[in-house]
Amino acid sequence: PYYVDINQDLFLEAYLHSSDSNLVLFVDTCVASPTPHNFTTVTYDIIRNGCVRDSTYATYYSPYNHMVRFKFNAFQFIHYSPSVYLQCELVVCRSYDYSSRCYQGCITRSKREASS
Repeated sequence: PYYVDINQDLFLEAYLHSSDSNLVLFVDTCVASPTPHNFTTVTYDIIRNGCVRDSTYATYYSPYNHMVRFKFNAFQFIHYSPSVYLQCELVVCRSYDYSSRCYQGCITRSKREASS
């Protein structure tokens, strides 16, 4: 566990350990939950499908393609739990493969039209 105060900035860094220097790391989704075993029912999206959902989220410069750095403000689930659990999904891609998920950025899914 990592203990922080409410509204304190929480800084995270993810690093891909690989001998292949031609890899890129991309933060696709980060979801917070009041329980460590359920990231689907009661959740809070910090970033989803590459789209930032939390206004306090920010990325930071990384000297390496295979490292990502970001931050957001710590919070608590009101009336649920003083603890918040974080689950992030990262994508690994080949450098300069502009058709890969890492270079697509935010993906918004279009809504389907209801048929008559």
